[in-house]
Amino acid sequence: MVNKGKVLGSLALPLAGLMADQDIHIVHDQLASLHNIAYELGVNACYDPFMTLAFMSLPVIPALKLTDKGLVDVNKFGVLEVSV
Repeated sequence: MVNKGKVLGSLALPLAGLMADQDIHIVHDQLASLHNIAYELGVNACYDPFMTLAFMSLPVIPALKLTDKGLVDVNKFGVLEVSV
């Protein structure tokens, strides 16, 4: 978590960028700390910002997704050209 260029907290996910390699209790404590930071920064406590980001990045739901490859049309299984 970064605010105005200052790193406030982090959780390393070295296994394919998806999983931690630490003990579950350590990971839980780090994630709880990140949740607290997010809520202090104004994220509504009704939401889990990390689960929201995880689902937003899934390129299979719903029809259009923004990925590291670009804008993906899930229904056509292709990357769309984006222009302004």
